[in-house]
Amino acid sequence: MSVPHGRSEGTDLPSGGNECSESGGGFSLNDSQLVVPPSFIALYLEPHRSRPSAPREVITARYEFCEDLASMLTEHAAEIKSSLHVTDDDVLSRVWRGLCTPDSGVNAAEAQWVVNRLAELLGWPLPGEMGEG
Repeated sequence: MSVPHGRSEGTDLPSGGNECSESGGGFSLNDSQLVVPPSFIALYLEPHRSRPSAPREVITARYEFCEDLASMLTEHAAEIKSSLHVTDDDVLSRVWRGLCTPDSGVNAAEAQWVVNRLAELLGWPLPGEMGEG
């Protein structure tokens, strides 16, 4: 069975604990079995620091939001590519521009992560660093 990025099978069965555990460079909250990948935690690491700049609960909530957003965008992105006959990069660039608007609910670093995750979910090549221009 395929499991979405960062999630473990059996998430509807509580583990009976609320402890946090380190897992492969990410971390998880045992009661939800959600594993936040290192690529997302890196968004909260300042240069030359090893501790994230936000609490675990905040990072976990932001990760869940961004992962869900990427998942929800898959169908829309595939439809854009098909209906407009544009390239993967064109679609990802359009999505990124939309995510960079003030009311999108994500910051610029999260927008880049969502676009990269969207490309992974669709099996498209990862885009380069998105930016103005």
